[in-house]
Amino acid sequence: IRLGIMSILMVNEYADFKTLKELLGATDGNLASHSKALEKVEFIRIEKQFIGRKPNTRYYATEKGKLEFKKHISALEKLIKNK
Repeated sequence: IRLGIMSILMVNEYADFKTLKELLGATDGNLASHSKALEKVEFIRIEKQFIGRKPNTRYYATEKGKLEFKKHISALEKLIKNK
């Protein structure tokens, strides 16, 4: 799920909780725990707000998160090329 969150945030300015949940097929608790883990290592930034009376949580990839994700993808590509 963490790679899925990062993948979505790499190509979008942000994504809200509902969008991430639908795209990843995750449960509320699963998405919340994985997003908190990414926030803890500063790969994503989480903003909570209200739109009207409804809570809205938005997730953004940080510069650190984008850099680390690119490194991860690069390492995977090297592994694939060496096989």
